[in-house]
Amino acid sequence: MTWNNSLTQLLYIDYPIVQAPMLGVSTPEMAAAASDAGALGSLAIGGLSPETAQQLIRKVKALTNKPFAVNLFAHPIPVQFSIDEFSQMNTFLEQLCKENGVPYTPLTIENVRFYSYKDQLDILLEENIEIVSFTFGILTDEEIRLFKSKGTILIATVTSVKEARLVAATDIDIITVQGIEAGGHRGTFLEHDHLPMVGLLPLLSQVQAVTNKPLLAAGGIYNKAGIDAILALGAHGVQIGSLFLASMESAAIESYKDAIQQSVAEDSILTQSFSGRWARGLPNLYTQAVDSSGISIPPYPVQNSLTAAIRELARKTNNSQFLSLWAGQNASKAPRRTTSEIIRQLLEGN
Repeated sequence: MTWNNSLTQLLYIDYPIVQAPMLGVSTPEMAAAASDAGALGSLAIGGLSPETAQQLIRKVKALTNKPFAVNLFAHPIPVQFSIDEFSQMNTFLEQLCKENGVPYTPLTIENVRFYSYKDQLDILLEENIEIVSFTFGILTDEEIRLFKSKGTILIATVTSVKEARLVAATDIDIITVQGIEAGGHRGTFLEHDHLPMVGLLPLLSQVQAVTNKPLLAAGGIYNKAGIDAILALGAHGVQIGSLFLASMESAAIESYKDAIQQSVAEDSILTQSFSGRWARGLPNLYTQAVDSSGISIPPYPVQNSLTAAIRELARKTNNSQFLSLWAGQNASKAPRRTTSEIIRQLLEGN
């Protein structure tokens, strides 16, 4: 099969495969390994401080001389939220953690700090990042012009044809079409509408009808047969995330890797419980408690800040019951192999 097409030429990669950015799980080592294997590695920096983002970018650069993408969370900040909702959730989390022997110090509003993608733009320009992808929103026209003046390739994420039309009207180069099967956060940015629940195949067809831009397909893809089928249906490439969750370069804790490998497609759920944004992952004690509590969940990134310390402690103690277990519908296929071996498996079909 000939892998070369308009997408691979635009991104200067050998194969039309993008390793999905997965904040907290994908690492500089994963991004570098994916790029060295001929795919496009991705580094997630959404919500991180500019200093941390720059350190991670420079680490990828030290590991590879191949192109890689840096991924932003392009949502507006500050968000409006209810102080009462914040306090109620704080109290609920304190009690939940106490009942389960998990240390928790209630967060004060004064200690909440949100980093916007706008705080990171100067770093990306300074580091001459060649490819910038983003989710949860669209860059402004001025920001797009600024990146294009530097020759940056821009990749947006859509979860509906309505979002695709908005992106198609800009100078953004590539569109990632995220089906409902995909793990992790929904890239939805028309948040005042209902959450789009469209599967990858019908969504891909709908988006093709409104734009000629190269399309990346994301959601439930885990083997060569799936890639071949998606490309035959008109996608220019695929973005794959969950397949790398258990890789050697993944930052996922061991109990997280165990959970996804023992799961089946029907296990994954959509929840706002950890971050305040809809995301697909595996249920655990935490999600079940929050989702059944009836308490209003503060919006992203407020809820994300409230749960940050809980998730960090869960990572340190290998506690999958209090960690966000983001996973797509075919996450159980994730092997404990190196990133380069997984990409080779995708290409060869074995």
